[in-house]
Amino acid sequence: MELFSNLALGFSEAFSPQTLLYCFIGVFLGTFIGVLPGIGALATISMLLPLTFHVPPTAALVMLAGIYYGAQYGGSTASILLNLPGTPSAAVACLDGYPMAQKGRAGVALFLTTIASFVGASLGIIILTAFSPMLSSVALSFGPADYFAMMVLGLVAAATLAQGSPVKGISMVLVGLALGMVGTDVQTGQQRFTFDIPQLSDGISLVALAMGLFGVAEVIASIRRMGRNEGAKEKITLRSMMPTGQDMKQSTLPMLRGTGIGAIFGALPGAGATIASFISYAVEKKVARDPSRFGKGAVEGVTAPESANNAAAQTAFIPTLTLGIPGDAVMALMLGAMIIQGIQPGPRLVSDHPELFWGLIASFWIGNIMLVILNLPLIGIWVKMLAIPYRLLYPTILLFICIGVFSVNNSAFDVLLVMLFGIFGYAMMLLRFEPAPLILGFILGPLMEEHLRRAMLLSRGDLMVFMERPISAGFLLSTAALLAWAGYGLLRKRKADSLEAVEAATPAADLARRAP
Repeated sequence: MELFSNLALGFSEAFSPQTLLYCFIGVFLGTFIGVLPGIGALATISMLLPLTFHVPPTAALVMLAGIYYGAQYGGSTASILLNLPGTPSAAVACLDGYPMAQKGRAGVALFLTTIASFVGASLGIIILTAFSPMLSSVALSFGPADYFAMMVLGLVAAATLAQGSPVKGISMVLVGLALGMVGTDVQTGQQRFTFDIPQLSDGISLVALAMGLFGVAEVIASIRRMGRNEGAKEKITLRSMMPTGQDMKQSTLPMLRGTGIGAIFGALPGAGATIASFISYAVEKKVARDPSRFGKGAVEGVTAPESANNAAAQTAFIPTLTLGIPGDAVMALMLGAMIIQGIQPGPRLVSDHPELFWGLIASFWIGNIMLVILNLPLIGIWVKMLAIPYRLLYPTILLFICIGVFSVNNSAFDVLLVMLFGIFGYAMMLLRFEPAPLILGFILGPLMEEHLRRAMLLSRGDLMVFMERPISAGFLLSTAALLAWAGYGLLRKRKADSLEAVEAATPAADLARRAP
């Protein structure tokens, strides 16, 4: 009964006119950004973060969350029609969605992705509703040592489980931790790493950092794509979208399997929707009776990844809201938005701010229904949006970035920081360093330092407090296991590369010896 009373409180908050308006704005922008290739929810939330300063906390978070899961809906549209993924997690939809479009079944593919997205998101919300309060009550028993160890595990998991080299991921986490220490020490009042620059006394702005690393860097990287898209040439009608009975039969179990995979990986730090969608596709290919169908327009290759990434988008809120541990860079921005609003994420969020927590969950249901209504009849409009010339689109984005970051503190220095972080972010792209672990380190760094100091004060400087408490010891042992696993993977890869190099060089050496 308590669950139903909490949901009633949430829906009363979510159905307020202001919250409904911001929910619609969020899902509309999210779908639009998902359709446009190369922008993504991360850059959009970064750009819109300053606008939430003057909005009530619930409405602000509802809008930002709507952008996040709305982008999962829209990302598959460009993948299916143009073989151009709007979001990283939508890249899997290109594998079978685009072949379906080439066979004249683009409408069916778009319809099925919308249904799969709704199914995955709905089941993800149920899991979020059922397990978040339980996880929150368990987390109330955590002490400072436990929180510190848990954050260490979250950062290492994000660095080692993310795409690319684990060493590069960990190095970006360390850069984020270093940037998070810039500013005035809360306990001593001493300025750290400010280099006598007065504007850095309050620390580096999260908005400036996020906008630079993701917004400006993406624009710089996309300059080479300037031109004009042709858009989809196929006319999409409601009749062309209707799937056959065989399509629905082939899609039902993949949707459920994809939802389960997405729900698990969404709640894990460092995994997220992209990894969930790829793993879901791989699972369907393994269990299929005829794997040769995949890559040629298999329906399961579209529905399973779509349900996975949307379920992951919902369950990603579980560790962020109940533990204060963001699972990915978008969740780190959501956590930053809550802190800016004066709300401390963590196990007390459910009890201290029930209207915000349950209002946010209720808005997920409303937002997903809005997305179904938006995505089915307005697909033709989204296709037309793809024809916007990049030479008009990207300068406009840069303008909004500068206006947005300047409006936070009315500081031209923050605009300069955005440009510097944009150049830094583009350089990291070229060197294949992921910026997401940096954001996680920047957000969690000050919190880790605070809990470390509390643990040291309570234990009078005894480091064994981290091993004496079972929870913190478990987290630290898991962290060590992750690091060992990542190191073992690197050694295996180097050994395999060296063997390949030896095998490639052997014929050449033999020929050299045989030469007169």
